[in-house]
Amino acid sequence: MEWTDEGIVLGVRRHGESSAIVELLTREHGRHLGLVRGGAGSRMRPLLQPGNSVTAGWRARLDEHLGMYTLEGTRLRAAALLASSHAVYGVTHLAALARLLPERDPHEDIYEMLLGTLDDFEDAGIAAVHLIRFELAMLTELGFGLDLENCAATGATTDLIYISPKSGGAVSRAAGEPWRDRLLPLPAFLREGEGGANAWSDQDLRDGFRITGLFLLRHVLEPRGQGHSDARDGFINAVTRRRTQAAST
Repeated sequence: MEWTDEGIVLGVRRHGESSAIVELLTREHGRHLGLVRGGAGSRMRPLLQPGNSVTAGWRARLDEHLGMYTLEGTRLRAAALLASSHAVYGVTHLAALARLLPERDPHEDIYEMLLGTLDDFEDAGIAAVHLIRFELAMLTELGFGLDLENCAATGATTDLIYISPKSGGAVSRAAGEPWRDRLLPLPAFLREGEGGANAWSDQDLRDGFRITGLFLLRHVLEPRGQGHSDARDGFINAVTRRRTQAAST
């Protein structure tokens, strides 16, 4: 068995004296592990950093075997990502989210979204918006998508400013007013046709992470006996600090 695919490095762990087991999210073969001979050495270390893009060749005698990887770097973005704390936390959290996907099951939309997120980490606010949208996409991919296009109470498609913490459905201003204290604010950048470039506040970002955090925990993490990664909190705190510093200069 063998194939060639493009992939993103999610993680690596040493195997034996000189080899490493590398975990990739690949476009056509999903989250996939393989052994890299010499992967524990200094020559391979710059390539095998989370967030880097590679061309991967995989081969094994049988499909169910771990198999061997040969890797060639195509975009080594890890060095730039390591330059800012929010990016370091963000890449670690993205890898943790990708590990929620079944192994060897292709998810091309998630792969494309991960690529776009990794390529847009320079601005902390934009990175936060991308990460919130990635968390929403993961909920959808895992079968727990939120309905943010129609009011859960009336079916209306406009003026959707709340979300129900029970159903995960959007709620319009009029329908939600009597229950506003029990509903979550739906930030503009998650509403269809609203929230263009930089059209979000720190509160919008907090509201977005509160929504995705609630439903990820309830539907995905807690049933697996897991909680949010420490990197998620680290990312949110680092983004807040970065934006506060930028606002004061």
